[in-house]
Amino acid sequence: KVAAAASAPQRSGRLLAVDTLRGMAALAVVAFHYTTRFTELYGAQNAPASYAVPWGHHGVNLFFIISGLVIFMTLERTKRPLDFVVSRFSRLFPAYWAAVALTFTVVSVFGLPGKEVSTAQAAANLAMVHGLARVPHVDGVYWTLEVEMLFYAGTLALFMAGRLRRIHFVLWALLSLRIAYQLLSSLAGIELSWTLSRLLILPYLPWFALGMCIYQYTRAAARPPTGVTMVTVSLITVALLVKEGAGIAALAAILAALVWLAATGRARWLENPVLSFFGTISYPLYLLHENIGWVVQRAVLARGGSMDLSILVAFVVAVALATLLTFAVERPAMKAIRARYAAARRWPS
Repeated sequence: KVAAAASAPQRSGRLLAVDTLRGMAALAVVAFHYTTRFTELYGAQNAPASYAVPWGHHGVNLFFIISGLVIFMTLERTKRPLDFVVSRFSRLFPAYWAAVALTFTVVSVFGLPGKEVSTAQAAANLAMVHGLARVPHVDGVYWTLEVEMLFYAGTLALFMAGRLRRIHFVLWALLSLRIAYQLLSSLAGIELSWTLSRLLILPYLPWFALGMCIYQYTRAAARPPTGVTMVTVSLITVALLVKEGAGIAALAAILAALVWLAATGRARWLENPVLSFFGTISYPLYLLHENIGWVVQRAVLARGGSMDLSILVAFVVAVALATLLTFAVERPAMKAIRARYAAARRWPS
């Protein structure tokens, strides 16, 4: 199994199949927002769409599982904390800042009821953790980026403390705390600190934890004893059951199995050029699709187009913008920042 993980096809240091799953997750979220969520917010204008994807928002759960896997793969190659910071900054922020600017401009010019923000609020969005101060998002999908940033901060802190190899103890404590939050709320009506829950990403922790478990089982050096893994998986299952129910717990098992198959090279069907392309543009597509897509949908509908046509046009626009952002901003900026950092390390001032 370890050999299979090591020999799985890679692209730019990342597992191709895992990247493709990220693209599929982004497509699921896009489909949800353009069908189900748009109708909830703005109604089924003209005529309802011929299809809907009400389950598409679970693509976010898949994102979180993948993050739990990939961040530990990144830390595996990290020698110093600043390496990790530069890696994550170069990967996330240039494309994010460009998306914030573009989305804010489009919504400000064309309007989108209930989604406009002020210039000051848009500027606050640039920090990516603005939700902690309850600043509204320039685009609703940004809430997940704050969760990701808090997860990165936590794993970096453990890395700096030299505790990553014993992370299961941290997971046990946090998962137990999540279970306690839910039981105290549902059985005794006691609500514990919202801020603490947010900072510790307790509502989303089981999904990240699944990714961590997958990482450990694709890396022999990181693999804990079987009993330790069973305790972790049991706590993840209980944490999901007491809050989300059996259906979501089953979904978690299915998504985790998909990521495990991809991470160990057992999902060769994911090495499809079309799916791989969406894996390549997945982050910009996720950043840009929602509000800009809704502006496009409303414009098409206002001109007498059908819901199906509005979805198609919005999707084409989102993919075009995401492709442009990927190859004009995300990749060049990431390459330049990392090259500059590498040069600074070789030639310290």
